[in-house]
Amino acid sequence: MVSISLFSQEIIGAPALKPSATAPPRYLFLFIGDGMGPAQIKLADAVLDSQHTLTMNSFPVFGLATTHAENRYITDSGAASTALATGKKTTVGTISMAGNHLDTLITIAEMAKAKGMKTGIVSSVGINDATPACFYAHTPSRSNSYDIAVQMASSGFDYFGGGYAEGNLPENRQKAHTFKGDIAERMRSAKYLITRNRNELQKVKPGIRCWAYTGYDAKAAMDYAMDRNQENISLEEFTREGIRLLDNPRGFFMMVEGGKIDWACHANDAAAAAHDVKAFDNAIAKAVAFYRRHPKETLIIVTSDHECGGLSLGNRANGYDTRLSLLRRQKISQQRFSEKVSSWKKSGTVTFPMAIDSVNTYYGLSMKDADSTLAITPANYRTLEEAYTTTIKPESTDSFSSAVTGMLNLRAGIGWSSNAHTAIPVQVFAIGRGAERFRGFYDNTDIAKKIMQIAELQKDAPSRINQVK
Repeated sequence: MVSISLFSQEIIGAPALKPSATAPPRYLFLFIGDGMGPAQIKLADAVLDSQHTLTMNSFPVFGLATTHAENRYITDSGAASTALATGKKTTVGTISMAGNHLDTLITIAEMAKAKGMKTGIVSSVGINDATPACFYAHTPSRSNSYDIAVQMASSGFDYFGGGYAEGNLPENRQKAHTFKGDIAERMRSAKYLITRNRNELQKVKPGIRCWAYTGYDAKAAMDYAMDRNQENISLEEFTREGIRLLDNPRGFFMMVEGGKIDWACHANDAAAAAHDVKAFDNAIAKAVAFYRRHPKETLIIVTSDHECGGLSLGNRANGYDTRLSLLRRQKISQQRFSEKVSSWKKSGTVTFPMAIDSVNTYYGLSMKDADSTLAITPANYRTLEEAYTTTIKPESTDSFSSAVTGMLNLRAGIGWSSNAHTAIPVQVFAIGRGAERFRGFYDNTDIAKKIMQIAELQKDAPSRINQVK
């Protein structure tokens, strides 16, 4: 039995749970924290020293979901998000098709569209990355990024927001099964307004189909939250603007993904993961503000496709001692620091002592105070010097940045068992009409099935067959 704390009622304004009325919710939100397990959520709370708990933690209903794929115990985002989008298992790497790669699986977003609701897809990574793709596209492989991007225009969805389309980058256009033209031009031909900054997005009027993106990296993703240039649009803003554009009397469905949580965990970058969990939670708060205005008509679900990194808050070196606050000394993500190291390598003018000065600037690690928990010991110095010497060789990859990040993680009491996904069950938070059905322990496919039942979405609703074989 999950109780509702006074704190939950105070922060969220949630009414006491009552049996659902017969009318289905009109407004549906599904938030997916990619790679976000229970430890990642607690890490964000601890590192960022929130005055109040994260918004998702104050939801009145909590459950747990298993994440395995049809053909593998440890899933990927393709199979996991297909389960969340369709209520069906599939094989690793598959985008909303059955494991036989012959049958198209209709998604809850497509069902909502067929019902007359407006639909929106938001992600902090590329808009045709695996998780967002699973809600509007159908293809045997997530690597078909151009073919996935093509399906944005034919989806008829009302709002795409976040990262750029990786499939439209030159290297991916060249890999297309059949090249069908520039993705932006296809979107314009399908009557989508394309916006590239905050001012343009804020001027879009409700009722106009929109593809909105902001500054993006080499993989078409938004910056990590801790690196974000304030001129770029945040995940929170993309969510807020999505609500504004989608709100209408017939309701809407919006999926919002915090995709960079996963990327940070693949890199074993605890500080970056914490900041992106918080950015994801800020987006959730916008949905909660909408829920407060429409408490009897709104359902919000928050979950994850899988855990990544095998994160533990505690490690063998520190035993029972943790100093998670040390992660606040990290000022930029490991990726951004690695970009700096790459520029040093190209210039050939940055010596190792100079690099150590930058380690102090961006991570707080120092040789000046031997008693400090952030002190670089002689043994640490030798380790970092060896990594730097190897890194600056012409054909070498960057081992220096990961060594620095790992050193700070270790002192903070952070442990990682993997650079890949794990099979740890993930959390499910729910609030609003029908939320009580998400209590308990179940499979990730049940999340989609419960949404279908609560929102009265038809599994046999007409769907465009949009896959590229």
